[in-house]
Amino acid sequence: MDNTFEILDQYSNYMLAVLGRSELTVMEYKYDIICFFRFWKRDRRKVPKDTPIEEIDVSDITVKDINSVTTDDLLVFLIWLGRERKLSNSSRARRIASLKSFFKYCHSKKHLTDSNPAYDLETPKQAKRNPKYLTLDQSTELLKVAYASPTESNERDYCILTLFLNCGMRLAELRGIDIDDIHDNTLTVIGKGNKERTVYLNKACLDAIDEWMDKRATLKIKPEHKKALFISKRGTRISDDMIQISIKRLMAQAGIDTKVYSVHKLRHTAATLMYKYGNVDIRNLQMILGHQSVSTTQIYTHVDDEQLRDAVNRNPLAGFDPDKNGK
Repeated sequence: MDNTFEILDQYSNYMLAVLGRSELTVMEYKYDIICFFRFWKRDRRKVPKDTPIEEIDVSDITVKDINSVTTDDLLVFLIWLGRERKLSNSSRARRIASLKSFFKYCHSKKHLTDSNPAYDLETPKQAKRNPKYLTLDQSTELLKVAYASPTESNERDYCILTLFLNCGMRLAELRGIDIDDIHDNTLTVIGKGNKERTVYLNKACLDAIDEWMDKRATLKIKPEHKKALFISKRGTRISDDMIQISIKRLMAQAGIDTKVYSVHKLRHTAATLMYKYGNVDIRNLQMILGHQSVSTTQIYTHVDDEQLRDAVNRNPLAGFDPDKNGK
């Protein structure tokens, strides 16, 4: 993303070095800020009003420009995102977070602006939805399919799937595992914000890792990738895309709708199964998943339909019959 300007680059470096944000988060925030200033330039008639947003250059944005942005400018941009871009409340909420963070940096950290135009921006309400997850039966079937897969990579893919479903790791966390990160029955992973946490490995995980390591020992691995736990056929650390493709293939073979379920849904599945069947305390689940706030973990304490039906059926009035009890 080369259509940027000096203050935005400084802000990006601040996010990475000082706040410890991931490269992906910084890239998303940076894109949001660029999108705003493209819109701002067109709205302020600094470019022809029919110029496509994606073609507007913002590399000439100055401190004077930033200081001239008003709260109304931001509100008009958010309205445009909703009406023209059809962004959902959750998507607009991220844009608001990006704007608030950037202008706070400009005003409070760098003292470049006289005021913070994003200070009073309100985040739109978001509909709370229960996370989608595989049932225990679906998870078991998926593991069976992965283990019996006739492909050359079945030991690797089965191990990846086992770690996802038992440990609830994020995709980037699993992909980044090095052999040196494994110590007896524990695994060290680097989560969001470069935060390190310990993941405990159960018997299923340890057995799957052992089988994969036996197969891995037969592969020709490039020197710079010797430490990587999961290796591709090319002898390099496996990519995010390859993990997603492999999981999608296995899900399809197991009869699971790949339009609904994805790799991230395996994290939801692990968390839900631990909470539902393992009676894992919410605080412990928070630590296992690497959530900064317990409020994030709270989404996994949802009650499923089966429990709701059972609760209604156990109501002492469930058996009331007006023909028998009303006389």
